[in-house]
Amino acid sequence: MAINVNWKGVYPALLTPFTADDELDLPLFAKNLHAQLDAGVHGMIIAGSLGEVSTLSGPEKLALLETALETTNGRVPVIMNVAEAVTKDAVRGAREAEAAGADGLMLLPPMRYFADSRETVAFFKTIAQETSLPIMIYNNPVDYKIMTTVAMFEELAELPNIQAVKESTRDLTNITRMRNAFGDRYRILGGVDTLALEAQLSGADGWVAGLVDAFPQETVAIFELVNAGRIQEALAIYRWFMPLLELDIQPKLVQYIKLAAAATGIGSEYVRAPRLTLVGEERARVLAVIDAALATRPTLQAV
Repeated sequence: MAINVNWKGVYPALLTPFTADDELDLPLFAKNLHAQLDAGVHGMIIAGSLGEVSTLSGPEKLALLETALETTNGRVPVIMNVAEAVTKDAVRGAREAEAAGADGLMLLPPMRYFADSRETVAFFKTIAQETSLPIMIYNNPVDYKIMTTVAMFEELAELPNIQAVKESTRDLTNITRMRNAFGDRYRILGGVDTLALEAQLSGADGWVAGLVDAFPQETVAIFELVNAGRIQEALAIYRWFMPLLELDIQPKLVQYIKLAAAATGIGSEYVRAPRLTLVGEERARVLAVIDAALATRPTLQAV
């Protein structure tokens, strides 16, 4: 039975680990899930952009969901990402996720086609009407070229299961616009690692995080410290974290964050083609950032 999703706290956008033979590495996936749970995250998001969703088959997505549900065992909600180019495929993905036990959905706008506002709203509404699961809209016009505006959220508000937004516009004032327009109708989760603390201070309810895949304890500590009003302590960790967090806003964020997760022992570097693992100067440069952070990793205090 699905558990309640309150869309608050830290929700890792989980990596999808592969073996050297390009198969899902489900034991390593479970290891990372345990690290997230031990750190105190508040939910899990699988098969997202960091999870290399565009390269995954339907059965692979469901295998990740099954492993996540077994590993979390009801401790936190498990959210399935839906990213499709065709509306009926998105509906099928939502139905399959619900039937397999997902607790909620994250929904991207149409892939590959630059839908206008009417088409995008119709896409979201059609999917929401075909599932009872709670939904978070992923609003990322920087990477996906489609902006879900306040006016569009006004149209979506009639559907009670559209409950949250992953705010990745990189415009912090959009959080205030959403609050002014809707109050608490929508939960807002910051979706850009380098703006996470600022988003929370601006009123975001949570953080859909990337570098949490390698550094879950530090990610949760920042969120909890801000939530407790201990801003200076949170800032100290955040400033240490920033060179790592900047890996999340690069074109090769998947490879960069996988390298970080491998360095902390809860991931591997393997990616699925057409992505390739890092080599040469680029790998050395990213690894230098990771190694410098590990050398100065802060000692965390209880919140």
